[in-house]
Amino acid sequence: MSARGVFDAGADLGALRTGYGVKWGSLAPDVLGAWVADMDFAVAPVIRRRIHEIADFGYPHWPAGDPVITAFEQRMTARHGWAPAPGRARVFSDLIQILQVVIEHATEPGDGIAIHVPTYPPFLASIVRAGRRVVPLPLPGDGPADLRGCTMLVLVNPHNPSGRVFTRTELVALADAAADHDVLVLADEIHADLVFAPHRHVPFASLGPGAAARTVTATSATKAFNIAGLRCAVAHIGPRRIRDALSRMPLDYFGQPGVLGRAATVAAWTEADDWLDGLLRTLAANRDQVSEWVASLPWAARYRPPEATYLAWLDCGDRFGPDPAATLLDRARVKLSAGAEFAQHTTVGTASRVRLNFATSPAVLTEILTRLTAAVGPAA
Repeated sequence: MSARGVFDAGADLGALRTGYGVKWGSLAPDVLGAWVADMDFAVAPVIRRRIHEIADFGYPHWPAGDPVITAFEQRMTARHGWAPAPGRARVFSDLIQILQVVIEHATEPGDGIAIHVPTYPPFLASIVRAGRRVVPLPLPGDGPADLRGCTMLVLVNPHNPSGRVFTRTELVALADAAADHDVLVLADEIHADLVFAPHRHVPFASLGPGAAARTVTATSATKAFNIAGLRCAVAHIGPRRIRDALSRMPLDYFGQPGVLGRAATVAAWTEADDWLDGLLRTLAANRDQVSEWVASLPWAARYRPPEATYLAWLDCGDRFGPDPAATLLDRARVKLSAGAEFAQHTTVGTASRVRLNFATSPAVLTEILTRLTAAVGPAA
């Protein structure tokens, strides 16, 4: 089957429902999943091959250095035009771990941590559980980024759930604000490989020496290559004080990803770009289908086609009550992400929103939108 055929083929919902994935395994048999940010596509064949080739599950041996770090540095340079400074990257299990480690070593209880809201719910939960304050920022174009009183900025770019790709001008403004207020930046760039043309991802640390020196860049192959369960991520740590603090911690205090996660990550970043190209073509077509569907809705959904990711951020207004995701689950038997989750622990109003995951086959997406159309009904 061709690369395009892999993505056009109908998703095997039976296998997805009986597997270990929460996106489908947690749902009733008559419900379609368009919520958690997993894709319904088979993993790139080269990733599967590399995993199957591993016959030794003993203690790993990296005579030429950690291959994940090498793959990360080469990919950032080749694909995103940023040459990470050598010797500053560490491997972690996932981005939540990176966020929590940086919070504990760069801030104090009660400190303000700025983040654009709406945002990925576990980030908000992590900040609050650590005893820090969430300082919500509007997305660029919706208001200024006021970093006064903050010690840290969590920058999610490309942005989840809006799908925005921050421009260089917007990033420079944030870098200037961070410098003015001496704010450390944690740049979550996990969606960088899921940017649609003509947009382009600009790594925050690539803006110049000043930005690089205050930035921890966090990324992973798990999102773009659909291997979240293998749990492997990289943090490139610009601030010297954070690198020194982490180096003083006990050996393996933060744990280590397993051999399979490392092998999958290296294969993704070094051998699977043909698969990624096919994925992006399919996601772009799915995005267009969602955009056409939104244009037919009998109300203004305040929808902006995503510039990256496979997530559509829609406003239902007051049409479906205080929890539109729950209402649509009941009426359409489609599971969407509830907008309120993306502003928890803040006063930002996102309860009327839903997030729709369109990373599935065209046939399944058509069925999802057909069900939602029937549930929406005619204009009032």
